[in-house]
Amino acid sequence: MAITGTEAYLKTQILTAPPEKLQLMLYEGAIRFATQAREKIEQKKFDESHELLVRAQNIVMELICGLRPELNASLCSRMAALYSFIYTRLVTANVERNVKAIDDALEILAIQRDTWVELLGRLAQHRAEAVEAVS
Repeated sequence: MAITGTEAYLKTQILTAPPEKLQLMLYEGAIRFATQAREKIEQKKFDESHELLVRAQNIVMELICGLRPELNASLCSRMAALYSFIYTRLVTANVERNVKAIDDALEILAIQRDTWVELLGRLAQHRAEAVEAVS
């Protein structure tokens, strides 16, 4: 199977992105797939919603696996609980075809993504200030 231009671009984006950008990409992917799944459930396209929810679930599982408790065990424990809740809501949505469960997951994912965007902005500002201080 040949790789399309879009697939090649996305692969390059992923392989060259710093870890903080990858985290944002994971949040955005989970939100995108869950939102699409919600639409498919409303359209009664359950096979398609199932596939999209599985993709969102896989991303949330990747978020869980990416936690590094050796750096901050307490924070990782709280994040694992939050991600587990999101994962459970996505599974519930898939089994019960329940848009409310997707909405619950989306609400938390959106907050996480927005927080991460804010963090990346502050990180960029801090880096710029550090460069200015050295100059």
